[in-house]
Amino acid sequence: MDDPGALATVVGLLGACLVALVLVLVARREAGLQRAQAAQDVAAIKDEARALRADAERRDVRTAEREQTLAADRAEVEELQKTTRARADSAAHEQREASRLRDEIDRDVARRIAEVDRAAIAELEAISGMTAEDARAELARRITTQAENDAAAQVRRAEAQARRTADARARRIITTAVQRLAVATSSQSAITVLPLPSDEMKGRIIGKEGRNIRSFEALTGVNVLVDDQPDSVVLSCYDPERREIAQVTLEALMADGRIHPQRIEQAYGDALASAEERTEAAGHDAAERVGIAGLHPTLVRTLGRLRLRTSYGQNVLEHLIETGLLAAALAAEVGADVEVTRRGAFLHDLGKALTSQLPGTHAAVGADLARRHGESPAVVNAIAAHHDEVPPETVEAVLVQVADAISAARPGARREELDQYVERIDKLEQLVAAHAGVRRALAMSAGREVRVVVEPSEVDDYALPQLAVAIARHIESDLAYPGEIKVTVIREIRASATAG
Repeated sequence: MDDPGALATVVGLLGACLVALVLVLVARREAGLQRAQAAQDVAAIKDEARALRADAERRDVRTAEREQTLAADRAEVEELQKTTRARADSAAHEQREASRLRDEIDRDVARRIAEVDRAAIAELEAISGMTAEDARAELARRITTQAENDAAAQVRRAEAQARRTADARARRIITTAVQRLAVATSSQSAITVLPLPSDEMKGRIIGKEGRNIRSFEALTGVNVLVDDQPDSVVLSCYDPERREIAQVTLEALMADGRIHPQRIEQAYGDALASAEERTEAAGHDAAERVGIAGLHPTLVRTLGRLRLRTSYGQNVLEHLIETGLLAAALAAEVGADVEVTRRGAFLHDLGKALTSQLPGTHAAVGADLARRHGESPAVVNAIAAHHDEVPPETVEAVLVQVADAISAARPGARREELDQYVERIDKLEQLVAAHAGVRRALAMSAGREVRVVVEPSEVDDYALPQLAVAIARHIESDLAYPGEIKVTVIREIRASATAG
């Protein structure tokens, strides 16, 4: 062992053996610990398995018990179903039997009631002396009469209520519109008065030995009166177109100062040539005064022609202007369409310029002309309906009728010839007297009111409102008149006796 190398080797081997021994001991210790832990785990698993097996066994027991209970319940339910079906069959049988008995009882009751009714009807017929059919007819007549009387009374109450609430408002609206648009209403005459710029102008108009005035009258067809009024000359003619041309001619002559037959002919030719221009200017001026824009040129020219047309002495174009302004004011008061009302009122007598050229009434001719030149259906209906030739379809059409009546009914706006007035009054009275039950008809207030006296034995109190309405509708359909006609029906019973 003196060799150091051998010693080191031995020492190394010993160390390695010690290390290996330590590792073996450690491994054995770890293996023992793992075996102990595995034994504990196995024991725990066995305990858990035993607990699960016991729980499963308990569940099997409970499941078996529930199956037994369900089987018992199922048997009980089946028994109950059998019992229920038996009871339902029994109830259905009892119901059928009850229905059969009820039908038998109903038939028996109906038979007995019919027997009693026949006996009662026979007894009532014997007592009253009337058959059942007669009694039913009498009952229907009485019920119908009572219903008619009740309806008439209801109508009277409704009309009275409407008058109480509507008359005051209508009067206020119309009064407001009329006061706002108060215009001159005197009817036109067949003369035109021209003021003279100087006294010596009268001599010029007459001319040497009267040649100028004779030439003027022969050319224009108008009478010239130079001595009727101081400082003025009067043109007299029933033809308004001739009178207008003569007025334009004479005004041109007085402005120029030269008056002789050749100059008269020249001024007359100029007046004729400018007639169409004056017509169109008059139409535009009228539309501007009313406040209407966008009229078709044909309508403007047609309106301008109405400046020379009169109706009962009232200038038609001035009447249209006034009616348009009145209708617009009325529409604003009642909340209607102001522009439609204004347009319809301004154009309502448009057809009067064409009635000599086209067949039909002026309302129908004017409505057709307005339709063909782009006016709206509401405006066309207002024109066509202003004399009730067609029914008004809008409130604006009714307002046009009202404004037309107001303009025509203004004091002094129109005049009638005596023969025409008498003929209209007689026709009104004859029309009213033609109604059944009327004893006497009296036209009053220049034909604005007609009072009707009826036979009390033929017309009862309940029939008075219907008769008044029927007469008013008859007047509207068969009689042409300006404004409104009030119909008053009077029924009076008088009794008298003589004491001896």
